[in-house]
Amino acid sequence: MSWTEITRPQHGRDDLRYASDLRDAEWLRLSPFLNVPSHLGRPRKVDMREVVNAILYILRTGCQWRALPKHFPPRSTVQYYFYLWRDQRIWRRINLVLVRCARQLADRNLVPSAGVIDSQSVKTTESGGPRGFDAAKRLKGRKRHIVTDTQGFLLALRVHPANIQDVHGAVPLLGSLRASFPKLRHLFADRVYRGSQLRKAIAKFGRWKIEIVTRIERVGTFKPERKRWVVERSFAWFGRDRRLAKDFERTIESQEAWFLLASIRFLIRRLARA
Repeated sequence: MSWTEITRPQHGRDDLRYASDLRDAEWLRLSPFLNVPSHLGRPRKVDMREVVNAILYILRTGCQWRALPKHFPPRSTVQYYFYLWRDQRIWRRINLVLVRCARQLADRNLVPSAGVIDSQSVKTTESGGPRGFDAAKRLKGRKRHIVTDTQGFLLALRVHPANIQDVHGAVPLLGSLRASFPKLRHLFADRVYRGSQLRKAIAKFGRWKIEIVTRIERVGTFKPERKRWVVERSFAWFGRDRRLAKDFERTIESQEAWFLLASIRFLIRRLARA
């Protein structure tokens, strides 16, 4: 969105220690999903809110783990909880719950009936891990394949090597989407997803209607593509987090966790302002 004198105070965070820190209302939205202290062993001493603030600081600034400011909990502690929640798929579950809350706030049905699919190719670094060469974009890295609802909220995510074509990468993505949102049947997509190959591959997941939105070519002007512009806006939203400027992760699971965290950060801020 464009900044104006009216909207700037609504989104400004100059009163916080760091702009990435959670406000009280945002922490109240997030805290019920995270680990409760165990009744066994020593009492927990670490402040879980500070752990989440440290993770969000890395997401926003893109710094290395070792560059985490000293007043956050120890780096090893923050890493431990990040990888623990990643392996427990906590971020994916939190995102789905927050999407339903955000849709309810927007006076939409809790379960969407239509979505928008697209992918984004990003470069990887020397950290290693699965990767491939995207001949169309002329880069070596991975693809972030996502489906959003018509509001731009993230519904499903799959990261895979960039050499996998979109029609092939969409099959497991839509399989996971159908498991989470069984009533979603209509998809808006670009011309990459046209043809019968994808429709035949996803027929095992149930009925689907894929509506191809063609690009309007006009010299010197910009016109948003009908329905599909929301997924491009979502990529722009999440691209503001510098940890997502490139794919710095060795594993695909870590990259998916950071992308889901960007979606969660966006959703809890929207819900806390309501």
